[in-house]
Amino acid sequence: MKLFGHTSRRFTATAFLLIISLVMVACGSANNGSTTTSSNAPGKGCKKIGVLLPETATSARWDSDDRPELEKLIPQYLPGAHVDYANAQGNADTQQSQAEADLANGDCILVVAASDSVKAAQIVSEAAQKNVPVIAYDRLIQSSKLAYYVSFDNVKVGQLQGQYIASHYKSYVSPGHNNLVMINGAQTDNNALLFYQGATSVLNPLINSGALKKVYDQYTPNWDNPTAENEMEGALTANKNNIQIAYVANDGMAGTVIAALKAVQLNGKVLVTGQDATVAGIQEILEGNQMMTVEKNYALEATGTAEIVAAISKGESTASLTNGATTKTSTGAAIPSILETPVTIDKSNFQQVVTDGLMTVAQICNGLPANAPYLPAGYCK
Repeated sequence: MKLFGHTSRRFTATAFLLIISLVMVACGSANNGSTTTSSNAPGKGCKKIGVLLPETATSARWDSDDRPELEKLIPQYLPGAHVDYANAQGNADTQQSQAEADLANGDCILVVAASDSVKAAQIVSEAAQKNVPVIAYDRLIQSSKLAYYVSFDNVKVGQLQGQYIASHYKSYVSPGHNNLVMINGAQTDNNALLFYQGATSVLNPLINSGALKKVYDQYTPNWDNPTAENEMEGALTANKNNIQIAYVANDGMAGTVIAALKAVQLNGKVLVTGQDATVAGIQEILEGNQMMTVEKNYALEATGTAEIVAAISKGESTASLTNGATTKTSTGAAIPSILETPVTIDKSNFQQVVTDGLMTVAQICNGLPANAPYLPAGYCK
């Protein structure tokens, strides 16, 4: 009996040590920047966030607007969060390497504005292997494993651009002079495809009726501004400068398209669209060279992303954030989404970009000619 009693006490002690060990392991697995959590829920407990943006060369927004907003808002909504930032500078392979570095460094939620919407699926796949959720920021990633998508209604962006042309083209065309050029974004960016879808849904009826004649239609690799200028120069040459409407997908490319128009004294005489509501775009509008842009309030996009990051980390429901909205990938996967509303900006309401905090009056006025035709009197004091 003594032997039995001794064995029983030894078993009890062993079991106690085992329980203590399991408790310590469970506590140690709480996610303080690692990719493993006690509940094994992707991203739960995460405080290390990798933010990967696509480039800086063709649009000022990524470094001047999105980056500071994300770096400010993510820790605001998730106290104690640390943001690791990297920019791919237009190279999908660089972005892949940056994502792998973040994962190796223990980042446990990734926010990715894809340099290439298809290639970035590999980032999502590698993250999933480490139980790391990926939020596609602004640009949809073509992966069924994507956790969330936060952007604007990008078909609506294109519709706003197309509708502006539909509402104003008659002031620029005449019989035999109704030619339309379309200079689109990068075909590797899913947003560019959505902008085009939205724009053509409005423009195709005008083209089919003969009200407009489409003479040029080209996607622009990497949204490259100099390439857009070359495209416009080619379209002007091919049509002996007989161009009245230039659908241009964003402000950066619109600026170089305007440069091509200036070279043949057609700036202000051709209806030019844009998007992103950049300082340069607003200045071109006030000078009468660009007729419209589309405001996408980056603070709204960054806020939605920060809210999703915080909910994932805290293990909270995101239902009230997405409100049931989804976006389908090319494979048909429905990705829970937050889609903000874009706004048309032209000479009549340009001051909204200041009201919404995208830029200051001083930024608009810096370098803007005092005699800009659509600059309100006394605006630049």
